[in-house]
Amino acid sequence: MLESVGTLTGSPWIYAMVALSVLLDVFLPVLPSGVLVITAATAAAAGSATGQVSSQVPTQVPDILALIFCAATASVLGDLVAYRLAWRGGERLDRAIARSRRLTLAQERLGVALARGGGALVILARFAPAGRSVVSLGAGAAHRRVREFLPWSALAGLAWAAYSVALGYYGGRWLGTTWLGTGVSVLALFGAGAGAAYVMRRPEKAAVVDAP
Repeated sequence: MLESVGTLTGSPWIYAMVALSVLLDVFLPVLPSGVLVITAATAAAAGSATGQVSSQVPTQVPDILALIFCAATASVLGDLVAYRLAWRGGERLDRAIARSRRLTLAQERLGVALARGGGALVILARFAPAGRSVVSLGAGAAHRRVREFLPWSALAGLAWAAYSVALGYYGGRWLGTTWLGTGVSVLALFGAGAGAAYVMRRPEKAAVVDAP
């Protein structure tokens, strides 16, 4: 798999795959977008380590920065699509959210966080499993102003993309571009998600994080 992704790393297709996966996982959180980003970054590390970054494959030179930009941009666009759909969802979506304790709680906490001028909850949610979906839909359904939500969504997307790419790239450089290196990087990403989910489930912790 690493060799296949490594071949795609030097072509625009890897960016299209990453962008589509990240864009859609706001609606389908089961998509392995983080794993794909890490694998692509590991393949880039393999090319760098073996001297494959040459004039024969010029697009490999900006791979890491381009991968971060691609993943972060797709993350923000996905958030905005979910936000707008929830904004226009109407009574049917409102009833669905009212039946979901998770979405209702997210609405309340997100409103408090944004009102205080802090968006740590948005950033934490980007790492937590399905947290991005909950926060984006909650912000839209609560009709939060886009200027309150968008900057934090952009920061969250950039933080997640940079962290994921760094895991794959430096994991590949330090542990080797093998399944071991990729596996450790993926576990580190899942560990960050588990930690973010733990913090989000503790209201007293969230209050400390969001306090001005």
